[in-house]
Amino acid sequence: MAGSSARTRPRTTLAEVASSAGVSVATVSKVVNGRTDVAPATRERVQYLLDRIGYRPRGAAARLAVRPAIELAFEGDLHAYSAEIIQGVVDAAAPTGTQVIVTRRPTGAPPHEDPPDEWAHDLADSGVRALIAVTSIMSDEQLAALSRAGVHLVVIDPLELPNVDVTSIGSTNFVGGLSAAQHLLDLGHRRIAFLGGHLGAACNQARMSGFRAALERAGVTAPPEYIRSAHFMYADGVAGGAALLDLPVPPTAIFAASDEIAVGVMEAARARGLRVPEDLSVVGFDDTQLARMSSPPLTTVRQPLTEMGRVAVRTALRLIDGESIDSHHVELATELVLRESAARLADHPSD
Repeated sequence: MAGSSARTRPRTTLAEVASSAGVSVATVSKVVNGRTDVAPATRERVQYLLDRIGYRPRGAAARLAVRPAIELAFEGDLHAYSAEIIQGVVDAAAPTGTQVIVTRRPTGAPPHEDPPDEWAHDLADSGVRALIAVTSIMSDEQLAALSRAGVHLVVIDPLELPNVDVTSIGSTNFVGGLSAAQHLLDLGHRRIAFLGGHLGAACNQARMSGFRAALERAGVTAPPEYIRSAHFMYADGVAGGAALLDLPVPPTAIFAASDEIAVGVMEAARARGLRVPEDLSVVGFDDTQLARMSSPPLTTVRQPLTEMGRVAVRTALRLIDGESIDSHHVELATELVLRESAARLADHPSD
C-alpha cells in the first residue's frame, strides 16, 4: 500500500517550487532551462528545491532543459537577406544554449499540410518552444493552434500591418523610403522611379509611401509607369529595370526596394550600355553583402537585419520564460549608407 501511495502522490509543480523559493515561475523556468540571467544565490536556492523533489523533465522538456529550441522559418529560397537574419539569430541564441532549427518552404506553399493543431503540436513535441517566422502571414487558425500547443510566435519583417495578436520585429521602412528618395532629389534627379517587391507586403507599401512623400514634398510627380512592383528578387530587378529603362522617357534614377532588385537593375543597365552611376543612379534597401560586393558598391538604406534577428531571439526567450514584453511590434531604425551607385545629375532636363 505504501508503494501504491508513493506512486499516486501528486508531483510537485514548478509553481509550488517557485512559491517555496520566493521567486516567479519564470525564474524557475530559467533555472530549469539553464539560462544564465539568474543571480547565483537564487539559482542555488531554486536548484536545491528542484533536486529535493527529484524534478526531472520528461520528453521534449528534458531536451529543452539542456538546450531550448527555436525554429527559424523562411519562405522561398535563402538569399543574402536571409543570411543576415540567420547571423543575428545564431549570435543571440548561442550564448543562451538555445538550439536553432532553420526551415524553409517553397514560395506560396502552405506552411504545413497537416491540420493546424497537428502541425503546432508536432512542433511542440519536437522540442520547439518558439517559432520565428520571416516575412510570414499566419491565419487565425494557425495562431490559435500555436497558442494551444504552447509555441510562441515572433515574426520578422511582417508582410501584414502589425497585429496586436502577433509579436513582430520590423524596421522604419517609411523613413527608409523617404531618405532614399530625398537623397536622389538632393543629387538633382527628378525622373525617379520606384521598383518594389511584393505589392501587398506592408514593408513594400511603407517604402513606397516614403518614396512618394519625398517626391510630393519636392513638388515632383512620378508618372504611373515609373512605379512598379513584383518580388524582392534579382530576376525581378533585371526585368523591372529593363521595363523602366526601355520607356520612351526613362528615369535617371531608380530606388529599388531591396538590394537584390537594385543589383538586377544595374545588370539591366549594363546590358543596355548604360553606366552606373554616370548614366543611371541606383539606391537599394537592406544593406546586405550584395551591396558591399556589387560593382559599383551600392548606395542603400540599411535595414538592421542582423539586429532584428537578435531582437527576435531575445523576445522569443522572454515569451518562453513567461515574461511580459513592452510592445507587440518593435521597429528598428534604418539608415542611408552612401557608396558609389548614385551620383549628382549635372545637367538634368527640366520637368
